[in-house]
Amino acid sequence: MKDFILPPKDWDMGTPLPRATETVSLKIDGFDVTVPAGTSVMRAAMEAGIKIPKLCATDSVEAFGSCRLCLVEIEGRRGTPASCTTPVTEGMAVKTQTPRLAKLRKGVMELYISDHPLDCLTCAANGDCELQDMAGMTGLRQVRYTPGDNHYAPTTAGSLSLNDIRAKAPDAATNARYIPKDDSNPYFTYDPAKCIVCSRCVRACEEVQGTFALTIEGRGFDSRVSFGAKSDDAMHSDCVSCGACVQACPTATLQEKSVAELGTPDRAVLTTCAYCGVGCSFKAELNGDKLVRMTPYKHGKANRGHSCVKGRFAYGYAEHPDRVLNPMIRDSIDQPWREVSWDEAMQFTAARLTKIRQDHGRKALGVITSSRCTNEETYLVQKLARAVFLNNNTDTCARVCHSPTGYGLGQTFGTSAGTQDFDSVEQTDLAVVIGANPTDGHPVFASRLRKRLRQGAKLIVLDPRRIDLLETPHMGDSWHLPLRPGTNVAVVSALAHVIVTEGLVDMDFIRTRCDTDEFAHYAEFISAPRHSPEATELLTGVPAATLRAAARAYAAAPNGAIYYGLGVTEHSQGSTTVMAIANLAMLTGNIGRPGTGVNPLRGQNNVQGSCDMGSFPHELPGYRHVKDAETRAIFESLWKVKIDPEPGLRIPNMLDAAVEGTFKALYVQGEDILQSDPDTHHVAAGLAAMDCVIVHDLFLNETANYAHVFLPGSSFLEKEGTFTNAERRINRVREVMKPKNGYADWEVTQLLANALGAGWHYTHPAQIMEEIAATTPSFANVTYDLLEEKGSVQWPCNDAAPEGTPLMHVDGFVRGKGRFIVTEYVATDEKTGPRFPLLLTTGRILSQYNVGAQTRRTENNAWHDEDLLEIHPFDAENRGVREGDWIRLASRSGETTLRATITDRVSPGVVYTTFHHPDTQANVVTTDYSDWATNCPEYKVTAVQVAPSNGPSDWQRDYAAQADRARRILPAAE
Repeated sequence: MKDFILPPKDWDMGTPLPRATETVSLKIDGFDVTVPAGTSVMRAAMEAGIKIPKLCATDSVEAFGSCRLCLVEIEGRRGTPASCTTPVTEGMAVKTQTPRLAKLRKGVMELYISDHPLDCLTCAANGDCELQDMAGMTGLRQVRYTPGDNHYAPTTAGSLSLNDIRAKAPDAATNARYIPKDDSNPYFTYDPAKCIVCSRCVRACEEVQGTFALTIEGRGFDSRVSFGAKSDDAMHSDCVSCGACVQACPTATLQEKSVAELGTPDRAVLTTCAYCGVGCSFKAELNGDKLVRMTPYKHGKANRGHSCVKGRFAYGYAEHPDRVLNPMIRDSIDQPWREVSWDEAMQFTAARLTKIRQDHGRKALGVITSSRCTNEETYLVQKLARAVFLNNNTDTCARVCHSPTGYGLGQTFGTSAGTQDFDSVEQTDLAVVIGANPTDGHPVFASRLRKRLRQGAKLIVLDPRRIDLLETPHMGDSWHLPLRPGTNVAVVSALAHVIVTEGLVDMDFIRTRCDTDEFAHYAEFISAPRHSPEATELLTGVPAATLRAAARAYAAAPNGAIYYGLGVTEHSQGSTTVMAIANLAMLTGNIGRPGTGVNPLRGQNNVQGSCDMGSFPHELPGYRHVKDAETRAIFESLWKVKIDPEPGLRIPNMLDAAVEGTFKALYVQGEDILQSDPDTHHVAAGLAAMDCVIVHDLFLNETANYAHVFLPGSSFLEKEGTFTNAERRINRVREVMKPKNGYADWEVTQLLANALGAGWHYTHPAQIMEEIAATTPSFANVTYDLLEEKGSVQWPCNDAAPEGTPLMHVDGFVRGKGRFIVTEYVATDEKTGPRFPLLLTTGRILSQYNVGAQTRRTENNAWHDEDLLEIHPFDAENRGVREGDWIRLASRSGETTLRATITDRVSPGVVYTTFHHPDTQANVVTTDYSDWATNCPEYKVTAVQVAPSNGPSDWQRDYAAQADRARRILPAAE
């Protein structure tokens, strides 16, 4: 009996794995094989370790059956069917290797090669080409066909020389079918001469990415892949450079420029992307010690083998010349920087911090942890505050993005995180997307959602702006509720009003899973006529009929899921809106099952982890309040210090206290608060008032303009550790290359702590994770060994759930009974008026990330090299603004200038911009209004005026000059 041989993990199985639970048994080449029902013959053979030649088949897309290379013989059937499109049946007997099949396959390969350039030795895909592999697998050694009409020769092929052709037939000197290579895209080339028209790229663009940028044009011998734009090049088409087509291509037709330049990679390290909160798994592929490409890992449970332009291609910042690799210090911020050794930098920093603590007390110091760093690094930074500075002055960027998520879901469900895994979207019948733009901010999740929409799922979007998700081809019904910025609570309450007053509530769910007294009180509140769509229409701008239709659709859907983003949380009523969303899910019973739930789309790669690790000033790791004596005792026993029971300062409080003169020192790891936080003038004033600002980062960012110490950081490629994504998934981050600055970030924090007398002795991040697991119940069973075995796990991972928890609140809420909370709409204090009649809301764009520190140092600038202000044609015409004009954007807080782009994606009265470029500093106009519960800034509602301008403002010019002065570095001493 043949031993069952599991194929290598990364084999391309040819066709996707079906989700059937029933199995089918058959014989392949005489061996018994059992596979799920619906499996293709090709995949069944691959599962048994038997490879079948293929070209058009790949396991990331559905079977196509065009190349005819995967032919097999099936007992009792005529002909030689394609194994990729033939499903297995019980008792089937298959032969994959016979003389007849060998002859047919060799003939097919001969036809392919007859219209393909034979430049394999100099081709960038040499050694990494499926066409080359299949020629070898089928035993093809020669091509019998006489060279003739083809797609690959720039001139007419044949026995004639070019001079002969010109002499005998001048009009035939150029091959009309030959198309030159397209290298317009900064990351990959398209060479039609090498295309075998297998359609894999087209199918990947449609089925995996969902952009439909590629098509096959022409018929027969004239067929070819086209980018579909008038210019028919990659850069000016609808292509979003996700790389799915490049990954699917079996030849060098679509080829990474990095591979052409650096050679075929020969080894790979599995790691996790350091951009958004989706948490995609990648193989970092290297040639020697040089990173050649990032390939999405097909077994990554968050991305399932897909990627976006940032994770796939925008990793070059790690080797950008702007990176600072040596520590630097200066006595005051008006001086130039001086490069020093690590020892001198630590001595200088420790002396300053010690003096500040002596002069102003222990509460004059604080830290800001990074949502781009690992869990282990973040844990050490908050430990630095609590165990070394002896206060709770620790905060993180979640303060300015998702802190209302923590509060709102904690109050209603009992835990402050999303309820589902991303696989859950495959069972969603209706998705509600509130204040999020997944195609730009979370593109890989957006592709998975779009796939479900194309299968017939319905979509409701609550957003002041018409997002790309609404343009998904071939999707089911959709509703766009273009609410006025600042009216989230009113709109979500109106949806709940319809559900309650029209009897659409899931009372069985509420009776068994929720606090019924709280529900009765909430139902009385929400049933009031003032919450009806008709009563709120004038306030919100959402037509009552549209809102009622959307509410009925959500309530009627078998599985309804809510996904929300910063357009929910970054409001003065951010926490209230999160609670309103939780109410909506509980009203309809859409919680605790696949395809349902409440799912915050986290912005940065480890913003969930930074919260989990106790970065907030009132919470220790695991979301336990510092006032809880039992929790403090756990850490006090391990750390051998007393922990302050009083909550520390939030970021806004730190800045206020600095201006007042009571807060004097700040350690900022991996965040750029001067660019990312609101009311830039106030942030600058707070930083300038401090005596010691320590910036720990890759680049001299905007915050570093006010720093006294700069500690060079390490990129994600230089780290060992873990990230936790938006679905609570703990993913391993592995060292691809050694830290260019000499130390990983956790080591830098340990150096600083020990310079202050801490006596830490960690030698590897695994030891830090052991400490996290020993002190944090939701991480109790998490170890690096477990992560190596399982790939990843979702917390809580403890004795009750030793392999993690993909789905939360299945049998009951973490808090026991779900809690309905009254959500009264309270208008923001930020008001429009004659001076500032427009409402500004902000967001992100696909090609750039957060403050742009990483992506601006890559070729992604080719798509978005400046922030633009989107303005409706009506508002533009009233102000004499034309496309591309410089405009002045002013608010009560400040003003800046940028160029305008005129679009109807925004409603009249609303303008929109991004905040990726520091020369714009969009946050100079945002206010200091914030969420009532968490101080999350109200980025999404700012009253502004727009007027034509001649270029950058005086403030921008002054800021640029100040930044240039602040970044002077003295020449290294001889």
